[in-house]
Amino acid sequence: MQLSDRKKQILQVAIEDYISSCSPITSGALKGLANLDCSTATLRSELNALEAMGYLKQLHTSGGRVPTPQGYRFYVESLLSNLSVTNAELDKVKNIIEQKTSSLSDLISQIAKAIGEATNYPTVVMASGVENLVLQDFQIIPLLSQEVLVLIGTNAGYINERLNISATKHECDDASRFFKKHFVGKTIRQMTDEFEDGQLTSEIGEFQTIVDCLVKGLKRFNDRKLLDVQRSGALKLLESGEIEKAKHIFSVLDDEAELIEVMESGEDGDSIVISVAESDEDVSVVRVPIKVGAVQLSVGVIGPQRMDYSGVSAALKLLVDELEKIKGGDGP
Repeated sequence: MQLSDRKKQILQVAIEDYISSCSPITSGALKGLANLDCSTATLRSELNALEAMGYLKQLHTSGGRVPTPQGYRFYVESLLSNLSVTNAELDKVKNIIEQKTSSLSDLISQIAKAIGEATNYPTVVMASGVENLVLQDFQIIPLLSQEVLVLIGTNAGYINERLNISATKHECDDASRFFKKHFVGKTIRQMTDEFEDGQLTSEIGEFQTIVDCLVKGLKRFNDRKLLDVQRSGALKLLESGEIEKAKHIFSVLDDEAELIEVMESGEDGDSIVISVAESDEDVSVVRVPIKVGAVQLSVGVIGPQRMDYSGVSAALKLLVDELEKIKGGDGP
């Protein structure tokens, strides 16, 4: 059922007051907060209607009402759809994106850190489609630490891999030439599949160890769904006074399987949306899917249901807008 303008205004006031005060909204309090020319009885009737529609719930009989996950979701997706971004702190996000760092992993980590600092909530970045990155260059370099550094150029930035092996410069140069000859223009998945099929083994000589370690590393990279978790905003959870909920959110952040489940709840495909998860009564996720080259990112801000959705949405809206500009130009 479509909400009337008055119901939308009442719902917005109820949610924003609850986020601010943690106090259930009553018709009397609403009368003083909302600039509406109607009686308390009418406001009570509207609150009853919003409760019946699932946007609000009553914790105790005759008590005030608090938002439901459905109410929070409507607030984020509809009432904040025309949100303007004015917070100068969020310029960090824009600057990071405009730097066009050569490392995909660094870009993701920096975005997560900037969003976490801007919102003061933990931020999570997940990626999928890594196996579809197109290979463009290979640089294999021996290090003094008896390791080998591999820089793999792709259409979305460089991937850095350190191999815990010892190799000569001659072996590294031969391996670089081998990978460039056979795999430039192919995807990571195509390359790993060819090695699984036992192809090209006749051309691999003294650099067999480098090849084996690199292919194993790329297979692990393909399987890494969770790329970055930034806990820099976790302090705000403790400051909220909801200690038990904060502890639960910390446990989710430390449990990769549960965190992936939370991040994937209510998936909305490739469309750019901001949604609130309802898979857990103590945890909300404001999340936006973004394409960076061939990689699908999911950037999520984790917090209690009573979080600052306006500020979080502003940060994510800026991130989406800036990445869209890059995609429309000469970005990854």
